[in-house]
Parts: sequence; C-alpha cells; structure tokens
Amino acid sequence: MTDASQPPPAFSLRPLAAADADAAARLIRDSFGAIRPPLVPPPSALRETAATVVAHLASGGGEMGGGAVADASGCVVGVVLWGERDGGLYLGRLSVAPAFRRAGVARALIGAGERAAKAACLPRTHVGVRLLLDGNRRLFTGLGYGEVRLHRHEGFPEPTWVEMEKHVA
Repeated sequence: MTDASQPPPAFSLRPLAAADADAAARLIRDSFGAIRPPLVPPPSALRETAATVVAHLASGGGEMGGGAVADASGCVVGVVLWGERDGGLYLGRLSVAPAFRRAGVARALIGAGERAAKAACLPRTHVGVRLLLDGNRRLFTGLGYGEVRLHRHEGFPEPTWVEMEKHVA
C-alpha cells in the first residue's frame, strides 16, 4: 500500500507482450496466492505460467494483444488479461504489485480493457469476482460495474462468485 503522504508511484500502461509473459505470470500467481484467507477452491490463476500467458496472447483476445501491463521503470507492476467471451470483453487475472496498490494501477488497467472493448465494437466488459473479495467487488462497483449473475464452483452448493459487467458502447 502506498503512503498517503507520498505521491503515488509513477507507472505507464502498455500492451501486454510475449516478452512480459514470465513477469506477468509471476505477478498473477503472487497476487492471487497472497489472498488471505486462501480462497476455496484455489483460484486457477495460481497455475498461470509464462507459457499460458503466451498462449493467451496467441489466441487473440482483442486490441492491445489480449491484455495490458502497468510498467514502472521497466518492471511489470500490474497486469490484466482479456479476451472476447459471451458477446463482451472478459477481463481476468487483474493483478497489482503490493507497492503499487491504491495508486490507480487497477483502475488504469480496467480502463484499458474498457477502451479495448470499445475499439473492438463490443458493447460491454465483464469480470468474475469471488464473493469473499469485498474490496474487489467495491472497486468494480465504483467503476460502474453491476452484479448480473451469481455462479458457483463445481461441487459447491452455494454461489462462490459473481459476474459483474459494464456497458461501454
């Protein structure tokens, strides 16, 4: 978390590239692995590798190559992956390095996804958020996303995550 008395750390956005795959996969695993208490079932993001990020990029996924990174002095400090799904652009694996949290990185990455959806003439962006992650739900709600559908992981009798969407067209 950033110190409120200090200016937010500087970063810039750029398209996710294959050269970023290792750093992006590591940031995703570290971010999802640091969630406390650990999520049940464990997030599939914990299995992200450089190879799966490269495969995601190779599959297309929209403008800017299927994702974006926040870069600070040549280091990947934030990442989001996206791809066309169910008539919209699905944003996934949103991850921010601890030192850059609460500095606008997540909002900037989500905004990049929304711009990619508009450029691809897709009417909406959507995300999946675990019900236990109240902060993430508040972030998306604050950015204009609404909860549209509850889902449950296989083997769970009650909903475990919510789909949220925002119309961008």
